[in-house]
Formats: sequence, C-alpha cells, structure tokens
Amino acid sequence: MFIGFSAGVAGAIGAAWGWQWWGGKVKALIALDGWGVPLVGNFPIHRVSHDYFTHWSSALLGAGEDSFYAEPGVEHLDLWRSPHTASGWHLTAGSSHSPIRTTAARFIMTFVQCGE
Repeated sequence: MFIGFSAGVAGAIGAAWGWQWWGGKVKALIALDGWGVPLVGNFPIHRVSHDYFTHWSSALLGAGEDSFYAEPGVEHLDLWRSPHTASGWHLTAGSSHSPIRTTAARFIMTFVQCGE
C-alpha cells in the first residue's frame, strides 16, 4: 500500500508502478491532496481532498475509486496534520449510493485496515 501527500503523490504513484513492474503487488494507493497529479494505475486508487474544488478538479486527471473531500474545506496542511478533524464526504465512483459523512482519518483507515 502506498500513501502520498501533495507533491509526494507523484512519487508514490511512480513507486507503485515501479513496484508492479518488478513483480510486486500494489494493494492500493491513497492520494492525499495530490492536485494536478494524474492518477492512473491498474490497482485501487483512493483520493482525499481538502475541499470540493480540489476534489472536482483532481478527478479530471483520474477519479480513482473511492474518494473523500472535506466539507467545509480545511487548509491543505491540516488535512495531513489532523485528518481526524477534517469532516466531509466519502464517495464511491460509479455507485448510486449516497455519499457517506465521515472524517478523512476514518476514510483512510477503511482501506488501511482491510488491506485493499
């Protein structure tokens, strides 16, 4: 599993591609506020955004599977420092289910705990 924050998302996705190329299995990539980073891979990708605009505009470069955005929005660094205080919405791509109210920390733990 790979987790990247901000510009580090570019390195995390590159490392995930490299890991696969060398025969490793990537369980998932969690991209925290990787605005402007194309999110493409043949492994699960989950996006976390500090506000709706970042969520929406980041999806243009790869929506991923499940995603989260803070609402109300929080400061970029606060998402990293205090994900438990960032309340918002968990969305599942291609699903007709309603968004789920949660925190960024709970969203991330969903994938870390189950090892997806």
